[in-house]
Amino acid sequence: MNYLGIDWGEKRIGLAFADEVGVAVPIAPSVAPTKKERFACIAEVIRARKIDQLVVGYPYNMDGTVGFKAKEVDAFIVELENRFGLPVHRADERLTSHSVEQSLRGRRKKPNRASGEIDSLAATLILRDFLGEQCL
Repeated sequence: MNYLGIDWGEKRIGLAFADEVGVAVPIAPSVAPTKKERFACIAEVIRARKIDQLVVGYPYNMDGTVGFKAKEVDAFIVELENRFGLPVHRADERLTSHSVEQSLRGRRKKPNRASGEIDSLAATLILRDFLGEQCL
């Protein structure tokens, strides 16, 4: 089973990959200037890595309720389902970007937010957490 972890954003989409071994790793994010190009990038990753399932970070509020951003992610998920016909799982993404930024603080060279590196690292945490829950 091959999984694609996704950290959705309006401008950048972080991506991570895991196979049957279950180790999530960051891959190049989708940072193209248009939505059409970002979806084309995702399509290429799905094809090239033979993705079977998608795991999308879902923005719950700290109290566990669904926030306003969740509606945007829901629309993104519907589009993923319609375009690719793959199972899509929602995974709690609370504090993933913050966790990534905290872990990167000690680096000499800080990642450029616009590069999507932080987004792909967040997608890795999302996917790792999802895969960990599947083993319970």
